[in-house]
Amino acid sequence: MCFSLLCCVTFFFWGAGSMDTGVIQSPGHLVKGKDQKAKMDCVPIKGHIHVYWYRKKLEEPFEFLVYLQNQDTVEDTEVFKQRFFAECPQNSRCSLEIKSTEAADSALYFCASSQSTVQHVSSS
Repeated sequence: MCFSLLCCVTFFFWGAGSMDTGVIQSPGHLVKGKDQKAKMDCVPIKGHIHVYWYRKKLEEPFEFLVYLQNQDTVEDTEVFKQRFFAECPQNSRCSLEIKSTEAADSALYFCASSQSTVQHVSSS
């Protein structure tokens, strides 16, 4: 439950399943107050050079935030540009950061390292 003065920012981890979706996300969950920085990490599948960040708000469809390839941002959204930052340094974990949290940031956040994973998840 989120209150107007508290943003609940939750990170979603996709475990191994029928597809090779073995990204590692941390932390598993995070609660932040209003106007704080929130950072989540993602280690893509070994050998993958793509990272997609999405969020899922209650009773809303998946919302694309940003797509990174190697160290470069390939595609992002206006929402992302306004209050988020993402990086994926070579041979290091990738991260997504909310610069200043708001109540509207309460959601499940997840990363994927292949487009097929994203398509599989959003169609379920």
